[in-house]
Amino acid sequence: MAVRAKKRKIKVLLVGNDARGHAIAEAIACSNYRVELFAFMESLNPGIAGLATGYELGKYDKPAAILAYVQSLNGVDFAVISPEKPLFYGVVDALEETGIPCVGPNKLPAQIETSKSFTRKLLRKYGIPGNPQHWIFTSFNPGAIKVFMDHLGQAVIKPDGLTGGKGVMVQGDHFDTKDEALKICAEILKKHPAVIIEEKLDGEEFSLQCFTDGKTVVATPPVQDHKRRMPGDTGLNTGGMGSYSCADHLLPFLKQSDIDQATQIVWQVVRAIDHETKELFRGILYGGFMVTADGVNLVEFNARFGDPEAMNILPLLETNFVDICYGIIGGRLDEIPISFQKKATVCKYLVPWAYGRDLPQGHPDLSSNSAKIEIGDLGDAKLYYSSVEKRPDGIYTTASRAVAVLGIGDSLPQAEKIAEKAAQAFSDPVDHRRDIGTDCLVQRRVDHMRALRGESRR
Repeated sequence: MAVRAKKRKIKVLLVGNDARGHAIAEAIACSNYRVELFAFMESLNPGIAGLATGYELGKYDKPAAILAYVQSLNGVDFAVISPEKPLFYGVVDALEETGIPCVGPNKLPAQIETSKSFTRKLLRKYGIPGNPQHWIFTSFNPGAIKVFMDHLGQAVIKPDGLTGGKGVMVQGDHFDTKDEALKICAEILKKHPAVIIEEKLDGEEFSLQCFTDGKTVVATPPVQDHKRRMPGDTGLNTGGMGSYSCADHLLPFLKQSDIDQATQIVWQVVRAIDHETKELFRGILYGGFMVTADGVNLVEFNARFGDPEAMNILPLLETNFVDICYGIIGGRLDEIPISFQKKATVCKYLVPWAYGRDLPQGHPDLSSNSAKIEIGDLGDAKLYYSSVEKRPDGIYTTASRAVAVLGIGDSLPQAEKIAEKAAQAFSDPVDHRRDIGTDCLVQRRVDHMRALRGESRR
């Protein structure tokens, strides 16, 4: 299929407007095919727009609008879905009904992300390892919740549904007492069909993004994201302040057996989704895992690339991304030799100062989200736009993450130095975490896992 595609111009639709989408657009545009890239975005991403032949603005919860745009283009060869929202609203189903294949799962397989209760039940039903102790509550039952929390000791509370990566509440960080937990559960059940209470795991998290056509699973190099807003992993959870990967395609606190175990869990889940929904999962299945003293546990699954983790992985691809897309949609992923550069990466997000800060109501910084971004010399770093507003006189911040900078190097310290230099090229009003990818923070991860595994420091 890929060989035939080289003989003519390929038309690709990208659905997405985040920095992850910018990285995907770059990977498509940098292919050695004659590609026309078109984008459907909820808000204008200047990076994607600069790479695209054309674009349309609209809502992801309106599949008809996306179909109308595709029809105005006289069709496209395939579509790539960047965020989770279009998956939830059945955009893939709508496109495929008109003959447009997609890199992204249909609505039923996408439940692996859009419904946390679906995921936990799936792992339980098919005996897949890595499923922590949990209970799913579909109605508010204070007595049962208290009994289960007594059994767990420490708990994590998760809404069932889309929360933009910010809905998880952890005991000791977001609440302390059972009464506080009950209030959280009651509020969640006002907006969501269920609340999941899980045991609080002790370990280190990592992201494993996998390409799959529903039959073959290919893992990409693992990445570690940093959700906490402030240095030292303090402050509130965010959509992700930055991430890193290493040149050996491991992480300093991981063993190869951890990656093998996580990959096996992904493979078993892909098979279980096929059995459960009667539909193959085609796209990117991204597992958020935690390695503990007892092995690898699943934190959650996402049915697309991570953000920021996509920026760590896609620029390292040695294989043509369009070939991978054709392998996914054609069920021929096993025929594509996928490889990555042996390089380290560090991604750091520039965000408005007020982003992710627990500021009191009426604080003046809460209303000062829109400010012009002044960019200095980025050096060797790559730049990816996220949530920004393009005006005639420049680029402005919104209330969310603004831009990401990526350093690529032969070693993690080299990549971090490149990323940090670029991050410091931005003047106020943006802020970033200076410790992501640094020796000090990474060593804390290593020491933590050594202590959990009962290993002495060498």
